[in-house]
Amino acid sequence: MIIIRGRQSETGAAKLADQTYYITTFKKLPAEIRDRNTIIYRMKSLVCITPRQFEYRDIKIPSPEEGYSLIKISRIGICGTDLHAFEGTQPFFNYPRILGHELAAEYISGDAENFKKGERVTFIPYFHCGKCIACRTGKENCCTNIKVCGVHIDGGMAEYLIVPSYSLIHGQQLSLDELALVEPLAIGVHGIRRAEIISGEYVLVVGAGPIGLGTMEFAAIAGAKVIALDINDSRLQFCKEKLKVEHTVNALSEDVSKQLNEITNGDMPTVVIDATGNLNAINNSFRYMAHGARYVLIGLQKGEICISHPEFHKREATLKSSRNATRQDFEHVMNSMKNGHVDPTTYITHRVVFDDVKNEFESWLNPATGVIKAMVEL
Repeated sequence: MIIIRGRQSETGAAKLADQTYYITTFKKLPAEIRDRNTIIYRMKSLVCITPRQFEYRDIKIPSPEEGYSLIKISRIGICGTDLHAFEGTQPFFNYPRILGHELAAEYISGDAENFKKGERVTFIPYFHCGKCIACRTGKENCCTNIKVCGVHIDGGMAEYLIVPSYSLIHGQQLSLDELALVEPLAIGVHGIRRAEIISGEYVLVVGAGPIGLGTMEFAAIAGAKVIALDINDSRLQFCKEKLKVEHTVNALSEDVSKQLNEITNGDMPTVVIDATGNLNAINNSFRYMAHGARYVLIGLQKGEICISHPEFHKREATLKSSRNATRQDFEHVMNSMKNGHVDPTTYITHRVVFDDVKNEFESWLNPATGVIKAMVEL
């Protein structure tokens, strides 16, 4: 959208009102006003004002400064972080905020090296300082001063977005849907790397949402025998049919530990990975570890974890967190997509245009809708 500021009439007797042009390129402006210096470039954004309240706002399109680039958003994947922020349960979060960090876009302008205007891109949405202890040791994903797009700073639920030029990634002939799904899969890949999976061992993934599904796929690629645990039978069926996960367990059944014991021939899983971000699920899963097991927390919630020290200690268990992802993880995901090892577009169950997100968003909190991954199209 382009707004032409109000101006004096030809006689100077009156001030004319602002004029609004809903167009996509400067060339479509009426010829007589193209050369005016009163143009304000505006865009539509969707702002989460407070928990459970969205508002569309027209805001100024930012101009990229040195070290930054402007991208035009084409796809927005709806993440668990977006849902938690909307319902008010996301840690490290303040309102108002423009959500959105699973993005596919078009490069518009800036100083990113070897990027051309109009090419498809995605980006790494964790902006690091480059100076702290984490950055100095190659762990930019957990930078002391990290700014996650759509969490700590405004994100991509808008027509355009300014991002650090270093964060951009070439589209590599992937589709827009695929590019928007790279980031959530990279989260799972990072968790798998943290788990240090050994081929042939049993890996229990708790939570069959998009992050959990990606974690299962890359656990299998790493050679694991995957077990899916969730409370939703339809999602467990999805794991069997689409991901070919051999073992699934409903967490609401009374004999979860017994089922896991039977599946693993009495050993219990040597890796447990939480992808729920649910406190009860996280606490319960300590009981499912084999002796010597590793427990990796991809999911995040606000509460305090409670464990039995003797039970944890006797197992000589290892507890790890897994935060965000690295460029290496993003590259692994994109190579796996190009090689046909994963097809995350099967996760997409709901599609909506940007103008309808405000009305549809709350329904995605309801498991009865069958939503796995909602995709916004611009």
